[in-house]
Amino acid sequence: MYCPFCRNTDSKVVDSRVTDDGSSIRRRRQCSACGKRFTTVETPTLNVIKRSGVAEPFSRDKVITGVRKACQGRPVTDDDLAMLAQEVEETVRATGAAEIAAREVGLAILAPLQRLDQVAYLRFASVYQDFDSLEDFEAAIAKLRREAGAPPAGRQRPLTAK
Repeated sequence: MYCPFCRNTDSKVVDSRVTDDGSSIRRRRQCSACGKRFTTVETPTLNVIKRSGVAEPFSRDKVITGVRKACQGRPVTDDDLAMLAQEVEETVRATGAAEIAAREVGLAILAPLQRLDQVAYLRFASVYQDFDSLEDFEAAIAKLRREAGAPPAGRQRPLTAK
């Protein structure tokens, strides 16, 4: 760690605190050469292992980019996507693993995306759950209807007179 003022490599930690969200540690340091204080933030690394075997750091921006494609034309805001990405990051970090497969990140996106927008969920799920046929879509739609308490397709609830 270099002092940002004099570039000296020796500093001592004066104070350490966990950030409000608990995802990192804020350290207040003092340079032993010039005496000036500066702050560092330490965040544990989380690497995503892609299908090719290449590891890269987890990125909320990549989550947002992937989900934004599924949300194209849907009433989903940038704030909604940011909240979804935060929830996904919290979920994958909660596993405690230093590395996670890209497929697991995709699967971690499904639950919050389903709550956000069901059409976007179906679009995204078709990729990450390997939909191969119309039957896969029909099964996913039937599951969404069951969870929402809606009647199955073709079986409408009878209208009742008031």
